Amino acid sequence: MSYKLVSFESKDGPRAGMVVDDRVSDIAAFSGREDYATMMGVLADWPNADKMLRAAADRAATSGMPLAQVRLLAPIPKPGCIYCAGSNYADHALEMSRLHNRPVEPDPHTQGLKPWHFIKVSHAVAAPDDTIDITSASKTMDWEVELAAVIGRPAKNVSIERALDYVAGYTIANDLSARDMGRRPHISDTSPFKAYWTSHKSFDGSAPMGPWIVPASEIGDPHNLGMKLWVNDVIKQDSNSGQMIFNTNEQIAQLSSRITLHPGDMIMTGSFVRQFALAPGDRVRAEFAGIGTVEVGIAS
Repeated sequence: MSYKLVSFESKDGPRAGMVVDDRVSDIAAFSGREDYATMMGVLADWPNADKMLRAAADRAATSGMPLAQVRLLAPIPKPGCIYCAGSNYADHALEMSRLHNRPVEPDPHTQGLKPWHFIKVSHAVAAPDDTIDITSASKTMDWEVELAAVIGRPAKNVSIERALDYVAGYTIANDLSARDMGRRPHISDTSPFKAYWTSHKSFDGSAPMGPWIVPASEIGDPHNLGMKLWVNDVIKQDSNSGQMIFNTNEQIAQLSSRITLHPGDMIMTGSFVRQFALAPGDRVRAEFAGIGTVEVGIAS
């Protein structure tokens, strides 16, 4: 029987849970393993935890709490590190070329290029149904629905062919970007020091995630998943993860060639955007086939 991983709110703080048939079981209480009380604890022992959870799924289906009565948090409320792929969909690359009035670049594989990433801090994570309050600071905040890979084993110098072996599962992320906060004022547009990535990408709430982690074995091919995003029920993105320029394997291999990836690290694999700004009071819903949906609001 299949299961999903969640973090949920309790009187003792965030707790790791497993969802089976719309019921949520506290993993630590269910297993007798207090080190599984948090999602980071579960992922730190991922291969063993996965075996235990699969064996317990039938029993969990008849126990636990109704999902509708549980307040879900981000699947990993405080991830280790969040690596975000830049300009990783053909649609996004074309959009950015048009925006900056420059020629469309060729497939980077033909130029010998590798994936590149920026970082969001763990404090940027937002939970399902959270309200993101940066409206007073940014007038051109936009969205990107993205597949997020969750690392479940330490990964260093892994090959492209073996890279997905290090993924525990996948969740949905929304890369919110404050476009008008991404370039430093009073600095020449030609200066290499003009960009301000932290302000642009890492404000509070800039990484809504959820509603859960689906184990990698339940996803199958992560590069054939439909992906959509709506703003106020108007569809803004409709694509497929197969449109990645650098796939998840390539991203993990490249990152692990520079730094060890640890359980609980996350890789947001990129997306594309249509350069429309969110407005106060908007609702943003992101969806991935095989995973579910995650929705947040923009503060009025």
